[in-house]
Amino acid sequence: MEKEPVLAFDLEADSLHHYTEKVCLIQVSTPTESALIDPLVLPDLSPLASVLANPAIRKVFHGADYDIRSLHRDFGLEVNNLFDTMIACQLLGEAEVGLAAVLKRRFGVELDKGFQKADWSRRPLSREMIVYAVQDTTLLIPLFRQLEAELCGRGRLAWVEEECRLLSRVRTVPRDQEPLCLRFKGAARMEPRTLAVLEELLLFRDQQARRQDVPPFKVLGTDVIRALAEGRPRTMEELAAISGFPAKLLTRLGTGIVQAVTRGMALPSDKLPRFPRQQRQVLDKGQQAILLRLKRMREAKAREVGIDAGLLINNSLLESLAMADRTHEARQTAFAALKGWQREILAADLTTLMEMKS
Repeated sequence: MEKEPVLAFDLEADSLHHYTEKVCLIQVSTPTESALIDPLVLPDLSPLASVLANPAIRKVFHGADYDIRSLHRDFGLEVNNLFDTMIACQLLGEAEVGLAAVLKRRFGVELDKGFQKADWSRRPLSREMIVYAVQDTTLLIPLFRQLEAELCGRGRLAWVEEECRLLSRVRTVPRDQEPLCLRFKGAARMEPRTLAVLEELLLFRDQQARRQDVPPFKVLGTDVIRALAEGRPRTMEELAAISGFPAKLLTRLGTGIVQAVTRGMALPSDKLPRFPRQQRQVLDKGQQAILLRLKRMREAKAREVGIDAGLLINNSLLESLAMADRTHEARQTAFAALKGWQREILAADLTTLMEMKS
């Protein structure tokens, strides 16, 4: 691999099957051959470190965010000179950027996604799983060649390279001390007592999942947990009446669920959890007028360059720019949050619009 100027990579993990997810397979392709690296058999992947870190070797991934985080989390591996073909497709303005859709459109190849949710920690791997794993990287280098040529032709290769440099530095952040309820969808709309019950239910579910070595959602699904937190059943009879609660779980989990609800209900009022809320600054009328102009300009520019408006610049950045209209220093600070390729496209229009009188 150290002799190759371009390598294609992909990973398979077991997040749908085990409590603690891990990388179970690494696929790699050169322009002429493909191989599978099994980290469950070869736990020391240090020989890969110099290859992945080598800035002279282009590493091609598709949708690399999860892969970059996982390689660093499990093995301490860092990737330099990344090229993400999904980002390339987005910055070329393609509507469908999933690998299956891209390969079908560009090469007429239908990817078999039959093992997408398979348990990749099981051994031995079947012949069909091996073939499935290899197919995700065999066409990535030809795809990279196509995209690189198109990006160069449209002056956008530097855009993708900037995005990929930023992406190569993403890391998984440990959240061990954070309340589980803060990561629960819809928790921001719950009142404190319901949050307290929810937290106890999530802790109970997490303990069960750890003991069974399964993902928490396989113990109790999100909708069921929400119904339990809001219904607050204090007896087995009340639990059985909760809409959507599987009757088959009553005997196995019922007592633990009722105890969790009881703990949440018994928590003193001054100890109740509260969902943290960021204080949003309110735009005055002049800033609102600036924001409206910025959004209209964004829509026009997005159509002009042929990419999604939210990808070009998101609402949060536009609001920051609208609020930075008072001084030159404030505008410079707001502009510093833009990526280089965004400034290339937007800087002149942003400056003009922000300096206009409301």
